[in-house]
Amino acid sequence: MRQKLDNPKQHNYNPLIWVLSIVIVGVIIATYFLPKSSDGTLFGIDLKILPLMNAIFNTFTFLFLIAALVMIKQKNINMHRRFIIAAFTTTFLFCISYLTYHSMAESTSYGGEGIFMYVYYFFLLTHIVLAAVIVPLALITLGRGLNMQVEKHRKIARWTMPLWLYVSFTGVVVYLMISPYY
Repeated sequence: MRQKLDNPKQHNYNPLIWVLSIVIVGVIIATYFLPKSSDGTLFGIDLKILPLMNAIFNTFTFLFLIAALVMIKQKNINMHRRFIIAAFTTTFLFCISYLTYHSMAESTSYGGEGIFMYVYYFFLLTHIVLAAVIVPLALITLGRGLNMQVEKHRKIARWTMPLWLYVSFTGVVVYLMISPYY
């Protein structure tokens, strides 16, 4: 089903995008400076379940993004939009889980050696840097899509989609590589 590609009522999402981007990245950085739980629990719940939840949310984000990509290639804008909103939803849930874990639990060190250690740190560092970059990129792309600024949306989506896919995929890889050390 095709939608009308012009939207006479444009919204200026830019102030919200930049405020959210700064706040999200700032809050994530701040969580590393908060006092940690002494017993690894929050209200009696073992926090070690949260990294698994993070990986699950990242997996769903990845799958929703692939589905959104397939839908837009088929020119199904309605389903594309639904899958993008689903990806934003699982990313939001990931952020809540991630922030909760990292604000309350001590960091886990990677215990592997050799080539796997270098692979792990490569994925981890690129994941962290690109996760910070993807926040404003994804929000700008979403804003342009919601305003049906098709050409501007396509231009930035060509960068946003592969980066977001990489971030969600490497989030799962990093979890799988560090999970034996929790």
